[in-house]
Amino acid sequence: MSVFPANCLNCQSSSHSLIVPLLLLSNIDLSECKLISFPEGVFKVLRSVTEKIHVITLANNEMKALSSKFFTTFTQLRELNLEGNALNKLPDAVGGMENLKSINLARNKFLVFPERLAEIPTLEKISLEGNEITELPVEKLSAMPALRSVNMKFNPLNKDLFTAIKSSLKFELLMTDEV
Repeated sequence: MSVFPANCLNCQSSSHSLIVPLLLLSNIDLSECKLISFPEGVFKVLRSVTEKIHVITLANNEMKALSSKFFTTFTQLRELNLEGNALNKLPDAVGGMENLKSINLARNKFLVFPERLAEIPTLEKISLEGNEITELPVEKLSAMPALRSVNMKFNPLNKDLFTAIKSSLKFELLMTDEV
């Protein structure tokens, strides 16, 4: 599994020594790069290999939004890590991610559960730990065929309500225990 290192983004070399690694690319890690958005240059550099990219990590940046173009470009993603940003919503295009198995949205600024995630039939794992979400679309989540786990720890959910229905859920719901 190849990783596209952050320092390659500034590479001005015209040599094709970068071409071979790009052909083998399956994983992009741009964590802790102080990004406020997904770099437009990365779209251009990777346009011929986007279908081979299965994992993207954009953790611990300063991103407030992610464009629809991101989701319509990287259609073969299996894992997406957006932990530790300032996101409060996702574009509708996220619902079209037909191969996504895991999404990490922990420690962002979500006030509302991003319901478009419930449209992804392959999604197995959702982490929204450490946001400000008060309600979950339980019926929509229960209808997701592959869903195994939803991490909602450290969100101000109504714990009494979820304790009552937790045993009937088809997926594991992780919540913060009362102290």
